[in-house]
Amino acid sequence: MDTERLIKSIIRGIMCLAGIIGNNWLCISSLPKSISQLRPSDVLFINLAVSNLITNYLVDTLNIFHTEQYIPAGKVFCSIRFFLPEFSETSSILSTMFITMFWHQKLVGSLKRGGAPVQMDNLHFISVMLTGSWSFALVFNISRLFFVAEISENVTTAECKEELPSPEADQAYKVVYVTLVNVFPLIGILYASIQITLTLMQNEKRMNKMGAEFRNEGNTTSAEKSRENTNNAATVKSFKSQAKTRSLVRAAKSVVAVAIIFLICWVIHLTIIIISSISPSSVTEDIESFIGASYTCIIPYIYLYGVQKLTCSRRAGRTVGEERVVSQ
Repeated sequence: MDTERLIKSIIRGIMCLAGIIGNNWLCISSLPKSISQLRPSDVLFINLAVSNLITNYLVDTLNIFHTEQYIPAGKVFCSIRFFLPEFSETSSILSTMFITMFWHQKLVGSLKRGGAPVQMDNLHFISVMLTGSWSFALVFNISRLFFVAEISENVTTAECKEELPSPEADQAYKVVYVTLVNVFPLIGILYASIQITLTLMQNEKRMNKMGAEFRNEGNTTSAEKSRENTNNAATVKSFKSQAKTRSLVRAAKSVVAVAIIFLICWVIHLTIIIISSISPSSVTEDIESFIGASYTCIIPYIYLYGVQKLTCSRRAGRTVGEERVVSQ
């Protein structure tokens, strides 16, 4: 193995290991102690972690160890190599969109509608939605299991290539794929993220005002405190409400951060596709590979930080205060 390939493999290996640790961490920390404690947000995080782990275990490892050098490029192998990356990518994108939409509803419901129930805060609804997303990912990418071909003069130089019935069919498939799997989810993520950002900005002043009121209450005279004893219960309730709001805002900020990273990765990915169609090169392929790997290794840590689970103790991660967002 030459030096350049070794360096690439080491970098990809580090990114893959970071992704495996982060996604397993996110998955395990989202598991409840009992089924009755399972929350919709936990299901969404577990679903995203599983989607990313498919990429980490079954896609990245194959690329890192260059398995095509040791396994004959038969149609079964080629089918798996084409199907798994797109299948896991589709599921990860949809999972990210669902998480963004969920916290958008949660934030709006808690800060604008006084904590009114939201549609996505329902296990049955989330289960149906995720089942549909996995089915969509399977149906939409299942063609990759069949439309493959081996281009080779002998077994040792065999390479995999997708081969649709015609160039027109290939072009149409790519357009539909980019539209349904990239553009529509991106629009949903951006819309929800913009709404979250606007809501955060609108409520920042209110939260600062509430904090100032609590500080002023601590400086009142004894006579004033005596007259305000009847309002103690309301004050405590207001303080708890503020704590919940702060936890919710923390999670919402992590969702916006993920949306920004997703947008950056998608723009770079699209740019590379355009460049590759004009002038293919190994450099653009490497950049595209690293961009895809960076998403699965960074995202879980942002979510872990946002929902206050970024701790080595699972119990501590689950009880960083009963005000933790995912218990809402």
